[in-house]
Amino acid sequence: MKKFTAGAVVGFLASWMCAYASPSFNHNGIFWNRMTGDAKSGYVNGYNDAMQVSIGKLDSLTIAADLFHWKGAHKIIHQLARELSLSDLTTAEAVKRLDALYANSKYSELDLGSALQLLAVPPPARTAAAKPPPQKRPVQ
Repeated sequence: MKKFTAGAVVGFLASWMCAYASPSFNHNGIFWNRMTGDAKSGYVNGYNDAMQVSIGKLDSLTIAADLFHWKGAHKIIHQLARELSLSDLTTAEAVKRLDALYANSKYSELDLGSALQLLAVPPPARTAAAKPPPQKRPVQ
């Protein structure tokens, strides 16, 4: 029993030391700026492929929503699929926009996944109500 306990403790300590010593990868602006152009394109393509797989998994959620008569599910699932998709952006355009975003050092800590989702969201349409009021000229 003592050998088992000693082995378990040594195994726990060894696994803890390996986990502590392993490098952590932060996929943020610093990581992005260190990559080459081909690596950036590959990252965006891989992210897009992963999102397409995720969108494909939403079909099973749609089936479950129909089965359980979940009201509003189609609207939510459609919104989620639209937010996960980068289909409106080409790879070159996404790389260009990320380069422009991460050129500003205040965004260097922003996660790449969050930045890609942010770039995929279309800007709000400007209406007459959304336009800023006209500037008043100073009286002379």
